[in-house]
This record gives sequence, structure tokens and C-alpha cells, in this order.
Amino acid sequence: MLSLLLAIIYISFISLGLPDALLGSAWPAMYKEMQVPISSAGMVSMIIAGGTIISSLNSDRFIKKIGTGKLTAISVGMTAVALWGFSTSHSFLVLCAWAIPYGLGAGSVDAALNNFVALHYKAKHMSWLHCFWGIGATLGPYLMGYFLTVGMKWNMGYFTISVIQIVLTGILILSLPLWKKNDTAFSEENEETKSLSMKELLKISGAKPTLVAFFCYCALEATTGLWGSSYLVMEKGITAETAAKWISLFYFGITFGRFLSGFLAIKLSNKNMVRIGQGVAFLGTTVLLLPLGIYGLCAGFILIGMGCAPIYPCLLHETPENFGKDLSQAIMGMQMACAYVGSTFMPPLFGLIAEHINIKLYPFYLVIFVIVMIIMVEMVNRIKNK
Repeated sequence: MLSLLLAIIYISFISLGLPDALLGSAWPAMYKEMQVPISSAGMVSMIIAGGTIISSLNSDRFIKKIGTGKLTAISVGMTAVALWGFSTSHSFLVLCAWAIPYGLGAGSVDAALNNFVALHYKAKHMSWLHCFWGIGATLGPYLMGYFLTVGMKWNMGYFTISVIQIVLTGILILSLPLWKKNDTAFSEENEETKSLSMKELLKISGAKPTLVAFFCYCALEATTGLWGSSYLVMEKGITAETAAKWISLFYFGITFGRFLSGFLAIKLSNKNMVRIGQGVAFLGTTVLLLPLGIYGLCAGFILIGMGCAPIYPCLLHETPENFGKDLSQAIMGMQMACAYVGSTFMPPLFGLIAEHINIKLYPFYLVIFVIVMIIMVEMVNRIKNK
């Protein structure tokens, strides 16, 4: 049963990754057509991430009402419909409207699936699970770049991904009987667990620095993906079509890095995996600052991606260990919410910096998040005596 469910969860994370990088890849072509400032991408990103914050904080409630399986199928279905809406949009306001279900479809299922894996599987499975997210995140911008290269519009990229999401929704619906036994056990366990308020959860030792670390990680990842193409186009003079393909190297780095992390996690602890990842990410952001030419930029994006690879899944897998199995779902929801707060506010903040100051500050912006994240993670390690 658990093996079959794990396969379904892998498929689900492909669907979670597919749309994540589309906006950043397509935006250099989209904003001109819609006649809006380049920083407007931050508003769309903020709406999407805002929806995930709301649904993440309510994940425990949703799971108790309808179960993990139904929640996953409904959420992926919502994303599929929203992506179709994006593909038909020619107005920025309409795009913002479709961004609402786009975001709501992701948050609660993300928290639920991550907690399920953290409780029931070893760290290697968490890394490989997020590797499957990376497959989707890598495929998304590559498809978008392909359509732009052959002379088709960005709309076709969104339409293609929406069709893939619809197929995945069908697979999830067919898999619902596999979730029934797990949903029953989950409900019984949670009936005996006292629910804590957000204020009470924040008082738990190590909770605050953990949440800041998730905030910084997601800010780093989202800003890198959203503004990487624009940085290459506006600062380095690369065409939009080429930039869309090259930013996929960042997601390739995450994907390949998580594949390797699954094997390394067999021998190394989550703590050491996170430290290695943070060091590589710092190296990657530093490379972007150096005058190493176009191939240096490619190497920088790959290194940032490979550095990000073990950080997120290993921090997630530590949640039951750090805060107990009884509180892991509640803490997981808050971690997801804080991660998406980073996604919500930090990319649009850089959009304003790029528009009103200079987009060349992009690498410096990324370095700040890496440094703060390292400090916060080490604070948690010290508190938990690791």
C-alpha cells in the first residue's frame, strides 16, 4: 500500500513542479504583449503564492474533512483549470484572476504530501520525491522556450502544461481507493491530538528560526527562477528565447542534485546534507558576481540549483524529528506558509529594485538570502543539540 501511494505522490509532485517556472520563463515575452511594466510579474507571483499561504495554513483542516487523496486530486485539478485560463488570457487583470485558483491549488496538498513522506519514509525518498518536482520544473520552462523558439506564442506553453495537468488529475482520481485506508488512520490519529494555535506553535523551541530558514530558502529559489531570464536578457543581452532555455539549467541543477541527494542521504544526516547544499548555493551566487562570461553564468545557475537541491527536502524531513510526530502536520503547514511568504514578497520586491534601481543587483540579492538561511539553520541545530 505504501509503495503504491509513494508512486502516486511522485506523480503528484511532477504536477506541482510543471507550472512553477513557467511565469519566469515566459514573462519577457508576456509583459510586452500585455503592455505592463516588467515588475508586474511580481504581482502575479504574489497572488499565486498568497493563495498557497492560505491553503497551507488550512491544510490540517482540509485533510480532516476530505482526506489526502481527494485533496490532492482537487488541488491538481484546480491548477489545471487555472493554467488553461492563463493560456486564454490577453489581459493582465484576467491573468491575475486566474492566479487565484492557481495558488490555492498548491499550498495544502504540498504540506499534506510532505508531511506524509516525512512520517512514513526515509530521507532518501524525500529527496527523490522533490527530484520529481524538479523534473516538472525543468520541463516547464524548456517547453515554453521551445514554443517561443519555433515562433509560437507563450499561450501555447501554458495550454500544453494544462493538458498534462488534466491527465495527471485523471490518474489521481483513479488512485483514490489507495488513499482510503490512510485517510481513515490519519483522521483517527488527529482526533486524539490537541490543536495548537499559531501563537502557541511559535513558542515551541526552534520554531521561529526554522520558519525564517524556510522563508529564505523559498525567497532564494523563487527569485532565482522568476528573474533569471530577465537578468540574462536585460543585463547580459541574451535573447528571450535563449534565456528561457538557459534558466532551465537552474531547475536541472535542482532535479539532478536531488537525484544525487537521495543516494547521499543513505550515508549522510539531514543536517550535513543541508550544510553541503548551502555551501554550494553560496558558491553559485558568488559565481554570478564574477566576470566569467556567458558560460560562467550557466555554471552559476547550475550550482545554485544543485545547492538548493538537498536543503528543502532535508529540512522538511527533519520536521517530525525536531518537533514531534504529533505536531509535525501543524508545523509543516506553517513551514509551507512561511516558504510561500518568501515567494510572495521577495520576488516582487526585487522587481521593484530592478525597475527603479538596477537589475544588476540580482546576484547580491540572492547572496543575502543564502547567508541568512545558513545562520538560521545553525541556530536550530544548536537549539536541538545536533
